[in-house]
Amino acid sequence: MSEVRAVSADPAGSGEATAEASLRPQSVLLVYFGDFVADEGVLVASSSLVDLLDRVGVGEAAARATLSRMTRRGLLRRELRGRRAYFGLTEHGLRTVVGGRTRVRDDGVTTTSRWDGAWTVVAFSMPETWQRERHDLRARLGWAGFGMVQAGLWVVPRRVDVTAVVDGLGLDDHLRVFEGTPAGPTDAGRLVAEAYDLDALARRYTGFLGRWTDTDGARTGADPLVRFVVLGTDWLQVVRDDPRLPLDFLPDDWPAVPAETLYRSLIDRLAAPALDRFRLETDVIPDPDRA
Repeated sequence: MSEVRAVSADPAGSGEATAEASLRPQSVLLVYFGDFVADEGVLVASSSLVDLLDRVGVGEAAARATLSRMTRRGLLRRELRGRRAYFGLTEHGLRTVVGGRTRVRDDGVTTTSRWDGAWTVVAFSMPETWQRERHDLRARLGWAGFGMVQAGLWVVPRRVDVTAVVDGLGLDDHLRVFEGTPAGPTDAGRLVAEAYDLDALARRYTGFLGRWTDTDGARTGADPLVRFVVLGTDWLQVVRDDPRLPLDFLPDDWPAVPAETLYRSLIDRLAAPALDRFRLETDVIPDPDRA
C-alpha cells in the first residue's frame, strides 16, 4: 500500500519542515469517515474524497485505488447517483471506524496507573499452512495490547476478554487462554522487555511531539479539515499498537504523557472549524441505510 508524508509536518504553518510521518491513504479515509461521516448519516462523493486525499499528497490514481480496495474489503460501499459515485460506510466499516475513534479518543494511553497485577496469556497452535489465520489472530492480539514472548505465546499485563478479541475468527479450538501472575524465576519487568519494543514505541511518541509541537502557538493552519484528518491519522498510527502498559513498567519521563496532552489540545482547537469546513465544501447526499 502506498504511503504519503504528512503535509502538516509544520503544524505552526511557518513553512519550515520538521520530521515527517508516513500516512497510509486507507488510514486517512478511515479517520475522515470516523470523525465526519459516521455521525452525519451521509454518502460522500468520490470527487470530494479524491480532493481530500489530493490535499494530503495522494494522487488521483492512488486515491481511486484506495477507494476500490476499501470497497472490496467491505469497509465502504459505492452507490451511483446519475453519473456521480458516492461512498458510505458498511456495517463492518462503521464498526471499524467507531472502534478506531474509541481507541484514539476515549482510551487514553496514560491512564493505566491502577493495575491489580493480573496478566492474560494466550497460547495457540495451528497448521503451518494457516498463514492468513495466523496473521489475523496476531493482528487482533496486537490491537488488544498483547506482546509476543515466543512463537505461539502472547501476554499482556491486564485482564482481557479474549473471547471478544478473537470473535469471528473461528480459532477457539486452537487457543489456550490463562489469567494469572508471573512466578519465579520469571521476572515481570524482563517479560515486558521481551514482549514489547519500548524504545521503538517511545520514538513514535517523540516523533509525534516533534511533528506537532507548535513553536509560536499563534496559528492552527489554513485548512483545519486537512490538519484535523492528518493529525488524527498520525496519532492513530502512533497509538494503534500501543499496549497501554501499566505505569509500573514505564520510565517517569514516558513521552506518551506529553504527546497525548498535545494531541488532545490540538483536536479541541481544530474540531469545530474542521466540521464547519466539511459541511461547507463536501458533496454529500443522505445515506438511505442510515436514515
